[in-house]
Amino acid sequence: MFLPMGRLAYNRCGWEHTVPDGKGEAAMPGYRVSRVVVLACAMAMTCLLAGCARTPPEQRLRGQLAAMQQALEQRQVRTFMDGIAEDFGGNGGMDRAALQQVLRAQVLANANIGLTVLGSPAVELQGVDRATVRFSVVASAGGGRLVPDRAQAWDVTSGWRDQDGRWRLYYAEWRPK
Repeated sequence: MFLPMGRLAYNRCGWEHTVPDGKGEAAMPGYRVSRVVVLACAMAMTCLLAGCARTPPEQRLRGQLAAMQQALEQRQVRTFMDGIAEDFGGNGGMDRAALQQVLRAQVLANANIGLTVLGSPAVELQGVDRATVRFSVVASAGGGRLVPDRAQAWDVTSGWRDQDGRWRLYYAEWRPK
């Protein structure tokens, strides 16, 4: 239904659409809008916008990679570990707990940690809930000087699983470049 130019006004009976009548504003009969209707419309618009804003799996995975990189660079091991699956497996039989201990040791030993991904990670989706990501990265660390004390380039192959709408790393293999 089309409402003529005017505005919504709230009075003790609810919302009502008003239009100028030349002598001030007067309510138009039959145009009362209840709070429930306004709330329902707002909720419907929110649901529609949320449905349109659903992010594709690859974009969400790339976002997760970036968030984990940022967490390490900011020395936030716990935040980084939120992206690691409980059944994680890595080089030499490393599990989730061992990975967490290695990262904690690096954070304690180094004032600065840097990660630079070389190029764009290659993402291969397998269905809607699994992916393999391959990339090269330079990891650097040091005592906070302008130039890092140590740096090493790595080739990384990683396996990801979408769990409850969030990508989690369940497998990683890395070797020096």
